[in-house]
Amino acid sequence: MDAQHLDELVELEETYWWHVAKRRLACGLLAQFAPPPGLLIEGGIGSCRNLLEFRELGYEVAGLDVMPEAVHLARQRGIDLVHQHDLTLPWPFENASARAVVLLDVIEHIEDPVAPLRNAYDALAAGGVAIVTVPAYEWLRGEWDRALGHFRRYDARLLRSHAREAGFSVRLLKHWNAFTLPAAVAVRGYQRLRPRQSAAEFPRVAPWTNRMLLNCAGVERWLIDRVPVPCGLSLVGVLTK
Repeated sequence: MDAQHLDELVELEETYWWHVAKRRLACGLLAQFAPPPGLLIEGGIGSCRNLLEFRELGYEVAGLDVMPEAVHLARQRGIDLVHQHDLTLPWPFENASARAVVLLDVIEHIEDPVAPLRNAYDALAAGGVAIVTVPAYEWLRGEWDRALGHFRRYDARLLRSHAREAGFSVRLLKHWNAFTLPAAVAVRGYQRLRPRQSAAEFPRVAPWTNRMLLNCAGVERWLIDRVPVPCGLSLVGVLTK
């Protein structure tokens, strides 16, 4: 992520449906599988809006990000335990010290995704949980992915393989964000017919559309533990040590 995209995250993470829905999904899974108190480490903190939310839930929060701008911003916003750090290198925390690790749309940006997962495993105490989200379907790979620096998109088999190689047991692994999949397929198809350079920008939506999409995401969160979700633009995994 470049500094320009960080500026966009600061602007959007407070209210934009995609970021809010993903944060609510993570918070719900944390409450279910690894409730506070305890140390929570987020890899790839961006604007640190997630860390602020996790702290409100009752966790002691810490974060890692390769961007010095992200670390500086987090400290400005009152999160002190943050480090500029490459997630593929051993993390600057004691082994077995964390209750939870959160990696939201992070490992697809890393050439060797098993390395940060191993480091997450080492940081977690026995019974600890990692919440991981990734984009789904390699066949949807397009200009958006290239602009964001994605090395891959995932299917369930690949994410499960990477998690197990890092030492984790997979507690939950499901698709989510099914309601935007048809639109994404249409957009990717159009982009292949009319290729052009694409910036990594989230499409702006009207306030009523934003609310509608958040409501759809809320319904999907309710469904995720009740019925199989056969498809979706993203995958979410709950990995346990």
